[in-house]
Amino acid sequence: MLLEKHISDLLYRYQCVTVPGFGAFLTETVSAHVTGSASSFFPPKKVISFNANVKNNDGLLANHVALQEKMSYELAVVKISEIVNEWTYLLQNRNRVVVKNVGEISVNNEMNWVFEPANTVNYLTDSFGLSSFISPEITREVLKKEVEALEEKAPIVFTPERKKDYSYLKYAAVFVVMFGAIGGVGFGYKMYNDQQIETKTLAVQKNVQEKVQQQIQEATFLISTPVNAVELTVATPVEEKMPYHLIAGAYRSEENANKAIAELKSEGFESAKMLPLNKHNLFPVVYASYKTLEEAQLERKNIQKTHNAEAWLMIE
Repeated sequence: MLLEKHISDLLYRYQCVTVPGFGAFLTETVSAHVTGSASSFFPPKKVISFNANVKNNDGLLANHVALQEKMSYELAVVKISEIVNEWTYLLQNRNRVVVKNVGEISVNNEMNWVFEPANTVNYLTDSFGLSSFISPEITREVLKKEVEALEEKAPIVFTPERKKDYSYLKYAAVFVVMFGAIGGVGFGYKMYNDQQIETKTLAVQKNVQEKVQQQIQEATFLISTPVNAVELTVATPVEEKMPYHLIAGAYRSEENANKAIAELKSEGFESAKMLPLNKHNLFPVVYASYKTLEEAQLERKNIQKTHNAEAWLMIE
C-alpha cells in the first residue's frame, strides 16, 4: 500500500492530514509573489509543514485508505501502523524518509526530525493550471541621446522671410464695390417690375370671378320635356286555399281547444291548429288542412287507424 499517495490526495482538500503515531502534515496558503532579482513569478500555493507532536488518530487518513483500498477501517489502521513503524525505524537509524510529492524527513545531530517540503506539486486547487515563470528583462532604447546627436550633426539655419507685395488688392477691391453697386440697382428695378405685374394680374382675376358669379346668380333652368309619372302597383299576396280540414274535436272553451292543440303537437302533429268559432259556438281543432279532397281522405284513414277513430273531415 502506498501511504504517501493517500496523504497527497488528502492534502488537496484538507489543511491537516494526521498519520496516527507518526505526525501531521499541515498546509498554509501563501499569495503569489515575485522575486525581483531573477524576475520570477510564482502563483499562489499551499506550503507544507510537518508537526511530529500531533499523532492522535482523527480517522481521516484511515477512512480514506479503507475506502480507496476497499478494506475495513480496522484493517486500514493496522496497515498504517505497519508503515509508521518502518518510517520510525529508518529515522532512528539516521536514514531519510521520503514521502513522494509531499516532502522528505531527516534527522539532525540532535536527533530531531527535520522536514523539507517538496515543491513539485501545488496543492492549492484555485491555482490549477498556473505555473511559475521567468520574465525576460525589458530593454529600453535611449532615444534622447540619439536625438541630441542628430541635432549636433544637422544645425538649424534661419532664413529671413521676404515681404510680399499686396498692392494689387486695392484695385481688386475697387472693382468689387463697383460691380456690387450696379448689381444692387438692377436687382431693385427687377423687384419693382415684378410687383407691378403681380398687382395687375390679381385685379384681372378678381374682375373675372365677379362676372362669373353674376352670371350664375342670373341663370334660370328650364325643363323642355317633362318626365311622365311612374305608377307602381303592389301585388297583394294571394292566400292559398285549403278548404279540407281533418277535425280532431270541437270545444266550447277556447282554453280547452288550445290544450288539445298543444297535446296534438306534442304527439307529432305539428300542423294542428284551431279554426274560428263556428255557428254552433264551438272551436274546431284540426289535425291539418289540405288543398285536395284526395289528400284529406287519405290522411283521415291513416289517423283513424293510428290515433283517433272519430276523426272526421269538414269541407268549407
